Amino acid sequence: MLEIRPTCEHCNKSLPFDSTEAMICTFECTYCKDCVDSVLQQVCPNCGGHFEKRTIRPKHLLETYPVSTSIVHKPVDLNKHQERLTKN
Repeated sequence: MLEIRPTCEHCNKSLPFDSTEAMICTFECTYCKDCVDSVLQQVCPNCGGHFEKRTIRPKHLLETYPVSTSIVHKPVDLNKHQERLTKN
């Protein structure tokens, strides 16, 4: 089951459970669509994988399967990320 993290790890933008802006990688690193497209260039800075749109958990399941409230805010080191992009 997905954690459904509440914010973008880079810019800390709110990404509630029903956000259509949330993107995740295979390890559930969570970023907003703006950061994925313009900052990360569709490459996860943690695993090097690509992103997919995060699914939306239906409201009726939130009580039984709550979303995460833990905020992971680790702004990407843009220089290191750019180096990774140019190596591949």
